[in-house]
Amino acid sequence: MSLHQRQQSQHQQPLVTPDLSSRHGTTSPQRSFSLYGPTGITILLSMIVVMGVLFPWMRPPAGFLFKNNEGSLLRWRDYTLAEAAAFVGKNGTIILCAVSQPYLPFLNNWLISIARQKHQEKVLVVAEDYATLYKINEKWPGHAVLVPPAPESQTAHKFGSQGFFNFTSRRPRHLLQILDLGYNVLYNDVDMVWLADPFPYMEGNHDVYFSDDMAAVKPLDHSHSLPPPGKKGRTYICSCLIFLRPTSGTKKVMMRWIEEMKLQPWSTAKKSNDQPAFNWALNKTHGEVDLFLLPQVGFPSGGLYFRNKTWVEETMGRHVIIHNNYITGFEKKIKRFREFGLWLADDHVNESPLGRI
Repeated sequence: MSLHQRQQSQHQQPLVTPDLSSRHGTTSPQRSFSLYGPTGITILLSMIVVMGVLFPWMRPPAGFLFKNNEGSLLRWRDYTLAEAAAFVGKNGTIILCAVSQPYLPFLNNWLISIARQKHQEKVLVVAEDYATLYKINEKWPGHAVLVPPAPESQTAHKFGSQGFFNFTSRRPRHLLQILDLGYNVLYNDVDMVWLADPFPYMEGNHDVYFSDDMAAVKPLDHSHSLPPPGKKGRTYICSCLIFLRPTSGTKKVMMRWIEEMKLQPWSTAKKSNDQPAFNWALNKTHGEVDLFLLPQVGFPSGGLYFRNKTWVEETMGRHVIIHNNYITGFEKKIKRFREFGLWLADDHVNESPLGRI
């Protein structure tokens, strides 16, 4: 969901240039020195930088030098998705999330779990409001980008609302843009926690990788093909965890996903979200695109992981990413994460690239 701060080694330079004129027996008029003049300020700033390198615990907090410089934050308004992708996607893969301001605690929790797997440098946060864009880039420069226009922030986070639909309906467009730039992309919702590195599970060279959102237990050796349709005539694949390779087949699925959402707009009678449209896109391109169902044991739905204690105990040590779905409401999600020891943002906030937010 900035951006990566890279500490460069610096050599301490003399703060005052030696008086070379004395070597030649010449004299020069003595100049007055003011701590508050340009030279004094330059020396003070140089000392702050040097002290921060030599003694990291004395380093000033992020944004200290430009705390009151509005321009240092406003410059991120012109930061493009292409620029952001080039910054975080140096190994050809981007981990993407989309976040509005109310989700920042979940972003931090998710980032801590990713940092434990040493993949945080690949993270790009699509900020869905300017406050989030500025906050993340102040703490973690280069890791957040806003793709205009920003949705209405006051309605963008309530599940089932039109604002929530507007928020999630932007997802395939962001993904398609990144695919067009040539990157692999792993998309996550931020109400997830990584327990292990997921990339070894993205085996082979399939186009689209996804997980089943059903709570029914599958055999450990279940098929990796697209499951058969359910009662509604479509599959029940989760649109919140997807790994995509930049192939023509993958782009076809994204374009179909966008079209399906146009065919199923939000209304007060039918409060749509993006997941049914994603499933229709998979069903209608099945056979033309190489699809791969991730193992349920590694990528269980919240309806399975949080409600089937026996299954969790039998498969302990094999879980990779846990999704806190099948429940709505910020406080309820946080409470459940805490009950299962998965809320890291309280006691381990120092492990997040963002620190405390």
